[in-house]
Amino acid sequence: MSAWLRQHRQAFGAALRRLARAAGIMSALVIGVALSLPAGSYALLESLRALTARLTLEPQISVFLPLEARRADAEALGAKLRADRRIGAVRFVSREEALKELKQVAGISEVIAAIGRNPLPDAFVVSASAERVEALAADLGRLPGVAHVQADALWAQRLAALQGIGRVGLGLLAALLGAALVAVTFNTIRLQILTQRDEIEVSKLIGATDAFIRRPFCYFGLLQGLAGGVVALGIVAAVLALLNRELRPLAQSYGASFSFAFPPPADALAIVLLAGVLGWLGARLSVNRHLREIEPA
Repeated sequence: MSAWLRQHRQAFGAALRRLARAAGIMSALVIGVALSLPAGSYALLESLRALTARLTLEPQISVFLPLEARRADAEALGAKLRADRRIGAVRFVSREEALKELKQVAGISEVIAAIGRNPLPDAFVVSASAERVEALAADLGRLPGVAHVQADALWAQRLAALQGIGRVGLGLLAALLGAALVAVTFNTIRLQILTQRDEIEVSKLIGATDAFIRRPFCYFGLLQGLAGGVVALGIVAAVLALLNRELRPLAQSYGASFSFAFPPPADALAIVLLAGVLGWLGARLSVNRHLREIEPA
């Protein structure tokens, strides 16, 4: 057991020394730059998801009364809406309140003054689940005393679709760059095996097993992947810091507070470990492929 541990310790030390060379450092930097793209995209998507989670994503339906409707008609319709269990919340917007809000839009107050009267009707704004909004809007449009119904669900559907596209794109990007990491490590190990071909042949002549020869190369792939993952997180942290420095004044101008968040520790650790596993996989595939071609004369 002690001999087995000593062999692993020696292989690990040899892999560290190889990684510390200029070629190993450059390979780790290349891997880090490549991995920073999916890692950064993941951080941006998670920050946007957290932002949208704070917003009211329930689709809303605007129920408009006729212009000639009386307040008693509005109260009767409001009672019917509140009695409907499919409706989450009901808010009454009087024509006077709607006109006041409309006048705050630039250029509208002059148009309203030219009309000489309030062109807006009383309305109710109700909320419902996204699954029920279309059927509910159709039912509300058939109620007595309802002039028009408008469902504001399209924006929520578009937002959900964009988030879905972002997740699919991130998955494809991560898969492609993960394959690139395996390929880079595969080629790096291939070059190392070619430069150490004579040493490997001698080791086989004196009885070294494939596992013994394979061990330092696999450790190198693992360490190179881990180093690339750490570099990727460093790049992501620097980019997010620059973006937040420019974003903060913009968010404050809208009276909001928003910033892109660095991945939580568990996610950051998962990124580094995944990079290490992919590096190990590339090294293992390369060693298995090329050791079979080396046999002592």
